[in-house]
Amino acid sequence: MRKVKIIRILIAVIIAVLLLYPVLTDGARDFFGYSHAVLSYYGSRGAEVTNIQKKLKQWGYYHGKVDGIFGYQTYKAVRYFQYKNGLKVDGVVGPETLSALGLPTGVKHTATSRDIDLLAHLVHGEARGEPYIGQVAVAAVVLNRVKDSRFPNTIAGVIYQPGAFDAVSDGQINLEPTSQSYKAARDAMNGWDPTYGCIYYYNPQTATSKWIWTRPIMLTIGKHNFAK
Repeated sequence: MRKVKIIRILIAVIIAVLLLYPVLTDGARDFFGYSHAVLSYYGSRGAEVTNIQKKLKQWGYYHGKVDGIFGYQTYKAVRYFQYKNGLKVDGVVGPETLSALGLPTGVKHTATSRDIDLLAHLVHGEARGEPYIGQVAVAAVVLNRVKDSRFPNTIAGVIYQPGAFDAVSDGQINLEPTSQSYKAARDAMNGWDPTYGCIYYYNPQTATSKWIWTRPIMLTIGKHNFAK
């Protein structure tokens, strides 16, 4: 009987180690599906947690002390924020949740200065006059298309795909971008995606394509609907 108990204890310890290993090591990133990305969870400490708490407190989700400690109140606030914003409710702050909070995700897009310049031109041509978050969102849609197998796999390829963007068709992409357009392009490059992965956007007041209206709308920013 004693030997059986020892075996059971050993099995329980092994299972516990296997379950906790991803959280206790860098394996947490792959375990939760956030490979090579920023990740905060229950028990985390530091400046990133402080920034998360500040955002959640600012938006009324968190009512505790901003102390940089990912405790139970922070955990509950994160889950509530995820629930209200259509995210996976797991209490883990990975790239999608960070992006929704408007914080750097740690997932950066490799791009040349020409890519940034081209993306800024598109942002200016398509979204000047829109709120800043809407300009970042337009840039994010381009980057989301680059990652989607249904679209070209380069920024230039996506932007110049025939019929993809009005700014290309009517020549407004050739206008000189503002510093804000460049900033929006860089923020999107650095991982901020206010659209949560959308690959389409359109102005419902001017859209003429019947097909675009069939796409599920995820959110509206400024004059644009963003869809998947």
